[in-house]
Amino acid sequence: MDEVKIGLEVHCQLTALKSKLFCGCSADYRGAPPNSHVCPVCLGLPGSLPVLNSKAIDLAVMVAIALNCKIAETTLFFRKNYYYPDLPKNFQISQYDRAGGVPIASEGYVTFRVDREKKTVRVRRVHLEEDPGKLHYPGTIETAPYVLVDYNRSGVALLEIVTEPELTSPRDARVFLQKLRSILEHLGVSDGSLEGAMRCDANISFGGGGRVEVKNISSFKEVERALGFEIVRQRDLVKRGAYVKMETRHWDDVRRVTISLRTKEEEQDYRYFPEPDLVPVRISAEKIERLSRDMPELPEARRERLMREYGLPEYDADVLTSDRAMANFFERCVAVYGKPKPVANWLMGDVLQCLHTLDVDIDQAKITPEHLAEMLKLMDDGVISIKIAKKLLWDMMKTGVTPARIVEDKGLIRITDWPTLENLAEKVFIEYPQAVKDAMIDDKAVHYLVGQLMALTKGRADPEVANQVIRKKLESLKAGCPSE
Repeated sequence: MDEVKIGLEVHCQLTALKSKLFCGCSADYRGAPPNSHVCPVCLGLPGSLPVLNSKAIDLAVMVAIALNCKIAETTLFFRKNYYYPDLPKNFQISQYDRAGGVPIASEGYVTFRVDREKKTVRVRRVHLEEDPGKLHYPGTIETAPYVLVDYNRSGVALLEIVTEPELTSPRDARVFLQKLRSILEHLGVSDGSLEGAMRCDANISFGGGGRVEVKNISSFKEVERALGFEIVRQRDLVKRGAYVKMETRHWDDVRRVTISLRTKEEEQDYRYFPEPDLVPVRISAEKIERLSRDMPELPEARRERLMREYGLPEYDADVLTSDRAMANFFERCVAVYGKPKPVANWLMGDVLQCLHTLDVDIDQAKITPEHLAEMLKLMDDGVISIKIAKKLLWDMMKTGVTPARIVEDKGLIRITDWPTLENLAEKVFIEYPQAVKDAMIDDKAVHYLVGQLMALTKGRADPEVANQVIRKKLESLKAGCPSE
């Protein structure tokens, strides 16, 4: 991935707020009829005046502290001018870091780990702005005959977090975003699981070519896919001797391609100037100190606590705290089951694999911490084998049914009864005579027979007992006498 430079502009709705950034309209618009959460202010009608929601400043300061930023003593709002149907007043109230503008925070950093390697990305600035409305295309953005506009989202408080172009791979970008979401969720300022609550514009350049911006990507896996596509596209252009032009592109997550939208705007195109209807906002040292004192436990602190309190290795604590819901699940499960390391192993292994396959987060799956604890106890008590437990996990994930109920309904109790396994082993010996001959002279071939016995019981046989049964029958054959 040499010569790849990736910078992210992450837009996070401050979902903890009850009202919009500059008016009293409810910010809880999801599921509501279109254009039902609007007023003259968020529609930008002539004569309406914005009034700043002071709670948004508090939440933004908390995020800035968590991202190790310098917080401005006085911050200003600017008008960012551009025409687009989702922005009826033709400008967005935002913040600016030039021409006398001061965003709420700057010069921060975030550390995260990719495959056990610790990485750091600098945060250029954090600023507040209003969300525009939402466009609905009947069909695709290229083929839709018309577009519908819903202004319910217009005016919702957005926090934009801009990184330096220091990420070097799509996977790094995805892991960074996961860490950022974990920080925001631990702070309680934004719920990244809500549709559209976190959106990302990804800027990428390859081999010194122009900077391409891929707009409004709505999930972390799509960010990784979009960047991967762009790297391939730009590399092909460079190989053919073409220049990668600076432009804005749309990510089509159905066809998994980027589509050119327009030539990339320069900052001067937006004609930033100070918002005359809002006064400068002072952020006192006392406020910063109070908010710092009242902040909840953040992922880094939680990571240290998990290592200290539960004796987890650093890697385990990293993985678990990269997702607030996963860390919560872990602690609730340990509170019931009492053994941290097995819980961590199952969460990082089979549970994550199931989640990826089902394409859901842990708080969207039907399994509960209590159910996982119950399954682990069934294993400890010898009721089910580990092989059955792995199958059981899938059923629990999909149905939410308790493990005891599934075991009873499907007859999954582990078989440890010697005569039963001996009878089944007899069938294996009859069906695989050559394997029996091989096992008589080669100890490695014994495993094949044990595997066949396990398969015959659909994984319900106790592996240790199955191994003993097979070996005893082989010893009897070697001694020239039938097995007992």
